[in-house]
Amino acid sequence: MTHVTLRPEFEKLIDPYAPVGQVGTGFEFTEGPIWHPVEQFLLFSDMPGDVRRRWDARRGVVEMRRPSNKCNGMTYDAELNLIVCEHATSSLVRERPDGRREVLASHFENQELNSPNDVCVHSSGAIYFSDPWYGRMPVYGVERPRQLGFQGVYRVPPGGGAPRLVVDRTLFDQPNGLCFSPDERLLYVNDTVQTLIRVFDINADGGLSNARVFASSIRSELEPGVPDGMKCDQHGNVWVTAPGGVWVYSPAGELLGKVRVPELVANLAWGGPEFRTLYLTATHSVYAIPTKVGPRHEPYMSAGRAGSSASRSGSSAPQLTNGDMQLDPRRCAMIIQDLQNDVIMEGGAFADSGAPAHARQQRVVDNVRRLAETARARGVVIIHVWFIVEPGAPGVTLNAPLFEGLVDSKAMVRGSWGAAPVQGLEPRAGDFVVEKMRMSAWEGTRLETILKATGRDIVIDTGAWTNMSIEHTARTGADKGYFIVVPEDCCSTMNADWHNASINFAMQNVAVVTNADAVIKALG
Repeated sequence: MTHVTLRPEFEKLIDPYAPVGQVGTGFEFTEGPIWHPVEQFLLFSDMPGDVRRRWDARRGVVEMRRPSNKCNGMTYDAELNLIVCEHATSSLVRERPDGRREVLASHFENQELNSPNDVCVHSSGAIYFSDPWYGRMPVYGVERPRQLGFQGVYRVPPGGGAPRLVVDRTLFDQPNGLCFSPDERLLYVNDTVQTLIRVFDINADGGLSNARVFASSIRSELEPGVPDGMKCDQHGNVWVTAPGGVWVYSPAGELLGKVRVPELVANLAWGGPEFRTLYLTATHSVYAIPTKVGPRHEPYMSAGRAGSSASRSGSSAPQLTNGDMQLDPRRCAMIIQDLQNDVIMEGGAFADSGAPAHARQQRVVDNVRRLAETARARGVVIIHVWFIVEPGAPGVTLNAPLFEGLVDSKAMVRGSWGAAPVQGLEPRAGDFVVEKMRMSAWEGTRLETILKATGRDIVIDTGAWTNMSIEHTARTGADKGYFIVVPEDCCSTMNADWHNASINFAMQNVAVVTNADAVIKALG
């Protein structure tokens, strides 16, 4: 398929012969694409199917949520919370990574919104969304009467609050896609029924002014397609769904060219490691096209580099000099690993190993609890890492004595006393829990996803056992580019000899070895 060049500038944005690859098909009507910058997957919705799916190159298409409240447009905020337009509930919601759901907007002047449709997030944290009434129609939503007598565009202020109508009530028939210019001085909003794009100046208070038509007559008698989803690229060009695929306009409103797609396109979003792949949700399929240009920089895109120490100011390694150290709590995460009843408590599966006695000698539970309390108060992310197996330990390979012993002892079984955290180290609100089936906290887990999403590059490594789980986690973390801090009195193993061998030799090469009091002081 050949794309259509109308002006030479178009070929600086995309190769006219750029392949259109189908990454998934068999859907009812796809919408709302958004790329996760850390986990590298595409999230998209299927409104008639009432389902949300994701796609990545390794796993392909996977169902994520059913029912999905017939969700439509989606994006992320700067903290990688998912912002979702729900047709069935007439609501704009925020979904946090831990599963919490918060309604951001559902009413205006005590009347239900029509059906939030598309959404974008300003760098201030303000959220703008369109509110046509497609979600009250059959198939694409839940058929029901409208309460509002108009279709508007709204702004939710940073930090939340009642939505503010930012356009004239009579201006739009069906406001749909919207996007900011790269400098955030302009907001573009299209109208599916009027087949045009309007542009507004964004005022200092977040309101809109100086409405004018940016592009019109986005229609064709020969091909299906209407203005729907819309995005701005890094140079300020506007890419909008249209007859035959996607039409691209210059910042001056000149039509530069047309991206040809085999099906009617509803929305689009850039993704991939460098945001140079354009993903398009079409009627029954999702397509991917390589481009020479990327999107305007959205606030959530910075999270993709949050885990890279090279991208931070002040990313120097923690230094321990004369017992003193300084740690920026905003860069720190504390891992509490394998401090479970089977591991270090009398009566646990491994009690005969000597682990309970050494844990008491190290005062490991008290020291970890004390350090965790200070860390939470300073804003350090707390991550509990638990070894958890299902009954019968399916999936545990017997390739090492440690795993053979675990299976033989029927240890760490989900729901059992042995797998539970020791008393006093239970997760608190806001903590994360990571499950594993190997020694290292990194192997086969979401640990690094959490660290990157929260922007942490310093790992305070605590728990059991020093010469196995703690050392393996420290070694791998160092290889991955993280700074590792090991407070040795917050770790224990089977006996003092094994502990000291690990702390005094192996750990010295991969971590800053210190103690709980020094870390507490370093956190300020």
